[in-house]
Amino acid sequence: MLPILKLIVDTAAGVLGGVLLLRFWMQVTRVRPPASVAQFTFTLSDWLVRPLRRIVPGMGGYDWASLLGAFLVVLAASSILLLAGTSGQAVVLIAVVRLLDWILYGFMGLLIIEVIFSWVNPHAPLAPFVHALNDPLLRPLRRVIPPVGGLDLSVLVAFILIQIAQYLLRQVFYI
Repeated sequence: MLPILKLIVDTAAGVLGGVLLLRFWMQVTRVRPPASVAQFTFTLSDWLVRPLRRIVPGMGGYDWASLLGAFLVVLAASSILLLAGTSGQAVVLIAVVRLLDWILYGFMGLLIIEVIFSWVNPHAPLAPFVHALNDPLLRPLRRVIPPVGGLDLSVLVAFILIQIAQYLLRQVFYI
C-alpha cells in the first residue's frame, strides 16, 4: 500500500513543486508569462507563497518564497519515507537531492518544449515565453557552439550536460 500512497503524493507534489520552481525561474529570468500561464501558476501556488513571503521576503529581485515552497513540498512528499523507517536526517537529505533533480528535470522539460515548438509551430503564442526561459541556459552554449548546417545544436548539448549533472547527482548521493 505504501508504494501507491507514494505514487499519489509524488505526483501531486511534482505538479505543485514544478509550478513553484517555474514561478521562481520566471522571476530569475525576468520573464513575464502569458496570461494563461500566469493565472495557472499563481492560482495554484499563491496559497503557499503568500504566507511564506512574510517569513522569507524577496531579496536581490528573487522570489525566495517560491523556492522555499518547492523545498517544503518536496520535503513533505519525502516525509512518507518516515513510515518506512527512514531517519529524519536522511529524509531532509533526500528532499534536497529530489529538489535538485526536479530542477534538472524542469530544465529538460523546457528544452523539449522549445524543440517541439521549433519543429511544429515556432510562432505559437507560448514559444517566445519558453525561449526566454531557456535563454539563460542556452546563451553561453551558443557562444561556443556554432550552428551546423543551420541547426542549433546548443539545445542538444544543454540536454546532455543536464543529464550528466543528474548522473553525477545520483553518484554523489548513491540514489
